[in-house]
Amino acid sequence: MPRTYTVGYFVGSLSSTSINRVLSKALIGLAPDDLEFVELPIGNLPLYSPDFDADYPPEAAALKASIAAVDAVLFVSPEYNRSIPGALKNAIDWASRPWGQNSFDHMPAAVIGASIGAIGTAVGQQSLRAVLSFCNARQMTSPEAYIHYSPDVFTPDGAVHNESTADFLRAFMTEFRDHLVRVLTVLPRG
Repeated sequence: MPRTYTVGYFVGSLSSTSINRVLSKALIGLAPDDLEFVELPIGNLPLYSPDFDADYPPEAAALKASIAAVDAVLFVSPEYNRSIPGALKNAIDWASRPWGQNSFDHMPAAVIGASIGAIGTAVGQQSLRAVLSFCNARQMTSPEAYIHYSPDVFTPDGAVHNESTADFLRAFMTEFRDHLVRVLTVLPRG
């Protein structure tokens, strides 16, 4: 029987009208059938401080447990001020601490984002990739995916009304599945 892989996904925006949440729905709909998805929520985390390292608050402990329960992580994030949204960086800080208990160590990961601007989160993704590199995540480096968002292409429920965009996103998710299988073959989790 073929294996199913669980992907935890982060939506980097806390906005109720997040276009990256719409993109996450599109990606889930276009993903290979052997991938299951669970959102890793970040909105209820307090601000990280090393003062909590000896006694993590329940929200942060739950985040770390949720990451431990998945096979791979997918970051679907906007770009804020040419970098990572603060809420997403805060979640990464919680998950990568305390020292020696980094939840992202050897974790298969991919990064994608949507923007109404022409560069489609390219600079924000560069910042996020640098952080994930330090966290020793096993990042998919290609294809890169900087999505120009248009309501003519994406509906709020994640339907994609442009076949070339749908084909690209489907190929991205297939490549991500292949990447996570390769990583897990070499570095099994758990």
